[in-house]
Amino acid sequence: MRKLYITHCSRDKDPELKASGAVATPDRMYTLPSLQRFIRYCRANGLDWAIFSDKYGVVFPDETIPWYSKPPSDVTEEEFAGLLDNFITRLAAYDEIWFYQRAEDTHPLFQRIVALGRGAGLPIKEFPEENIAN
Repeated sequence: MRKLYITHCSRDKDPELKASGAVATPDRMYTLPSLQRFIRYCRANGLDWAIFSDKYGVVFPDETIPWYSKPPSDVTEEEFAGLLDNFITRLAAYDEIWFYQRAEDTHPLFQRIVALGRGAGLPIKEFPEENIAN
């Protein structure tokens, strides 16, 4: 059974990456404490995980992306369609998908992606915040 834990990106990113123009893996890119807690939780429990970027779509731990600033509210409908296709295609092989929506900064775009992903047949369940230990 293939299981994946996923959460959405954050606007808090490593400023050194912006200055250098370097690409980075998601654990290095995103600096928001709650997102870092999610990553630590997944690693400590040997879980497969990914981050959903509102610019790049699904980003797995070994993939690199450049620093970016793309607020979810700036995503066009055309871009959203591409993100949704990416989300469905890249997660289709999983038997269980646990989506962690961080209460302090979940944008409706991420809620919409989850709802439409479910509608497309992805086995997405919510991963409650209280499951993540500090």
